Amino acid sequence: MEPMSAYCVRVHIPFNIYKQEHIQERHRHRYEFNNDYEKEFEKHGMMCVGRNPESDLVEIVEIPGLKWYIGTQFHPEYQSTVLGPHPLFLDFVKTSIENQKNK
Repeated sequence: MEPMSAYCVRVHIPFNIYKQEHIQERHRHRYEFNNDYEKEFEKHGMMCVGRNPESDLVEIVEIPGLKWYIGTQFHPEYQSTVLGPHPLFLDFVKTSIENQKNK
């Protein structure tokens, strides 16, 4: 099993889900997000909201203009069970239900 990695999340969806600034997640790979493109992504609406404080690599992105869009470099499904779902899954389902009710 890969070790847990620490991340620092900025405001927006991940912060609202986790209710804390510093989180730890199990990381299964080491793909590197090229930080050279960060300004270009953010210029077009994708915010880089979670960083590994040790490597400064972007680990969580979101598009705040959409109702729910989060991309991660870690695997929340490895920490999720039927009786203990990961906070990202819970919030996705909650947002989906609210979106359906508002139609």
